[in-house]
Amino acid sequence: MLVYSVLLLAVLVVGAPYWLVRMATSGRYRAGLAGRLGFLPAGLRAAVGQKVVWVHAVSVGEVNASSALVRELQAALPGWVIAVSTTTATGQRLAREKFTGSPVFYLPLDFRFAVRRYLRVLRPRMVVLMESELWPRLLLECKAQGVPVAVANARVSDRSFPRYMRLRRWWRPLLEEVSLFLAQSEETAERLRRMGAPAERVRVTGNLKYDVRAGGESALTEMLRGRLAGDAYVVVCGSTAQGEERMLLEAWPALLAAEPAAVMVLAPRHPDRFGLVAGLVAANGFAVVRASEFRERPVAVAAGSVFLLDTIGDLASVYALGAVAFVGGSLVVKGGQNPLEAARFGVPVVMGPSFENFREIVESMEEARAICIVTASELSKVLEGMLRDRGAAVAMGERGRAVFEAQAGATARTVEALMELVERGR
Repeated sequence: MLVYSVLLLAVLVVGAPYWLVRMATSGRYRAGLAGRLGFLPAGLRAAVGQKVVWVHAVSVGEVNASSALVRELQAALPGWVIAVSTTTATGQRLAREKFTGSPVFYLPLDFRFAVRRYLRVLRPRMVVLMESELWPRLLLECKAQGVPVAVANARVSDRSFPRYMRLRRWWRPLLEEVSLFLAQSEETAERLRRMGAPAERVRVTGNLKYDVRAGGESALTEMLRGRLAGDAYVVVCGSTAQGEERMLLEAWPALLAAEPAAVMVLAPRHPDRFGLVAGLVAANGFAVVRASEFRERPVAVAAGSVFLLDTIGDLASVYALGAVAFVGGSLVVKGGQNPLEAARFGVPVVMGPSFENFREIVESMEEARAICIVTASELSKVLEGMLRDRGAAVAMGERGRAVFEAQAGATARTVEALMELVERGR
């Protein structure tokens, strides 16, 4: 553990010039700095002396996946405080929007002085880590203070599993500090066992992302619905990565030729690229409406235009407007994003071949003929085909909705397992 702490400190020292420049030029890098260093934010003071469950969700994806879980924990533990931490600024903003009844804060840096301060002040009855967030110092300090740790929606991706196995001698002692692993699938459960997790502490509860449901239509979605023409055919391109916007814009003229009433909703994955993507759209000769401006002064969204979703937390709801959805991070090697966010609305989904982050979900949808996997060269032709054959597209969307509904229930199983862990610690 000393070696780990020294290496972590060395990384911070070596990277200090870069981070100092970023903090000087960008507010999002300064956000939460005091909290990361162990100084509890004012918003956590109300939790002091209360019965607390600490849930950690790294960023937007984990916050969305944990949304139903946090609500169900609040219902199962009345009077308790469910405190939620995130690592990224975008995750922090979304968590504050979603969890209005919970204190939200940044995860402290994984140093003993910072982690120990949070644990000593909050005195959580349980810590729940989402998916694959295993911080060595946090695990060891929880053990030292008798705090049970559960990993909910646990997953081990195809990409990370070989690395974990090469380092399993180092990982095994850390995995033994976790009280309970609640795995997305039997495949992940088996991988955890092979990596060294005690078999009796690994349980399959299913994927929480099957249970993700929009908490009603967002205000922006409602406004957009009212400003679209009645015959608008909306193509939602969600969580796009660098390079994918160019591919989509190159395909757009052919799609407009097939369906002149089409409107593209373009939602880049990373907020720091919003301005660059707006410029790219304009450079390609298409009218662009920015959601951040539209929200302040709604205007009609004309056929052929691109609606740039430069806001946080609205994409999950906006998918409901789609006649077809492209799910990004998949035509470039980024591992893809969650196709269920669109499929739950009965929207047919198109993805590229890089979907390893959600492989089990995609494979279940492929088996049900509920998703179309394309290469960059096939993108335009496939989207055109969906525009021309509406009946086939609608049928594929309904098969996707059926996959989503058939797999629901992971939240209830996860909460049941976590309540057992809490009861053991009472």
